[in-house]
Amino acid sequence: MTSFADITTIGVGGRIARFIEPTSRVGVIEAVEDADEKGLPLFVIGGGSNTLASDDDFMGVVVRDARRLITVPDEAAPVEGGERTVHVNAEAGANWDDLVEFCVRIGLEGVEGLSGIPGTVGASVVQNIGAYGQEVGDVVESVEVWDRKEKKTRDLAHDELGFGYRSSALKASMYRAPGVPADAFFPTPRYVVLSVTFALKHSATGVVGYGQLAKALGVEVGDRLETHAIREAVLRVRASKGMLEDPNRYFGADMAGTKREENIAADLAGLREANGDDDKDFDRHSCGSFFMNPILPAGDPALDRLPAEAPRFEATLPGGAPGVKTSAAWLIDHAGFPKGFASDGRTAADAPASLSTRHTLALTNRGDATAADVAALARTIQEGVEERFGIRLIPEPVVIGMDLA
Repeated sequence: MTSFADITTIGVGGRIARFIEPTSRVGVIEAVEDADEKGLPLFVIGGGSNTLASDDDFMGVVVRDARRLITVPDEAAPVEGGERTVHVNAEAGANWDDLVEFCVRIGLEGVEGLSGIPGTVGASVVQNIGAYGQEVGDVVESVEVWDRKEKKTRDLAHDELGFGYRSSALKASMYRAPGVPADAFFPTPRYVVLSVTFALKHSATGVVGYGQLAKALGVEVGDRLETHAIREAVLRVRASKGMLEDPNRYFGADMAGTKREENIAADLAGLREANGDDDKDFDRHSCGSFFMNPILPAGDPALDRLPAEAPRFEATLPGGAPGVKTSAAWLIDHAGFPKGFASDGRTAADAPASLSTRHTLALTNRGDATAADVAALARTIQEGVEERFGIRLIPEPVVIGMDLA
């Protein structure tokens, strides 16, 4: 029986009563509709990189879209008149980094900074993934969805998707408050993604839009470089922080076929380059960034408790009000939780779960952790940061069967 431990990047979680992998658009809709009609718990999973499920058995249905087609409806070369927009359509089950590699290879600009982010195309728009100066919402033209409430398909235009920092209208349907599940649609949104159409630019170069990336490339922010060079630099930087998935996961029976073999081989080569071998890297057995960067309303008393050196950035709150964003990683580190921290005075070397030894924002499974171990570590960090700075960190992953709000 498939378990969440088998299909998530952090490798924890209980068994799944029914695991379905539809191979057609109609099959995805029917699987979702059948679970809803029977009143069964439903979770539509992507690559399992943004999921923390409890150790209890999941007595419902988990659907993973097995459709992975990526197509270019337009010509991939510039047309007369200098039009540079190229549309790419990807089915929801397509591996996200497969899409990025494809776009860079055929000379398209717009997603190269999102290289190496685990997951699928469908999940990318729910979460509005972002890194190194890019967000997926910047290049999404439309999303085809199954509306579980109206029981029909819809094409949601960009302006209907409500993209914000790690959020979208799709994700918002799952929560009644930050980190607090909604009564009707959780842990799967009201709108189940079927496919995504991206509007990219025909260009062999892209903008270096982030300081850390510019430093790695030896250029200035705003400079243009070949998109393949940007992609390679992003992968190196992410590898140095342990913020890539472990490609060894694709050799498990439940992950076989979910990513293109040539890209798995490239990932293994990158793992060897970063670590000297291609053994399992437990710093990569995580949900990626576990906590979202807090955005506080202007005038929030917590801002007065932040030291002058704490990162502060202008940001927008849900609803459009102005706010101030700070760094969750900075808060964790300065609340007394260094890299490799584990509960009970232990370290990554002798604990089932710990902070990554490379990045304080990743909670990792050191090989035999349970979901309860990871949750206990998360609560310790939340409580420590709240006590020190008056800020409650909100988990970024979908948390199933546990309360970490």
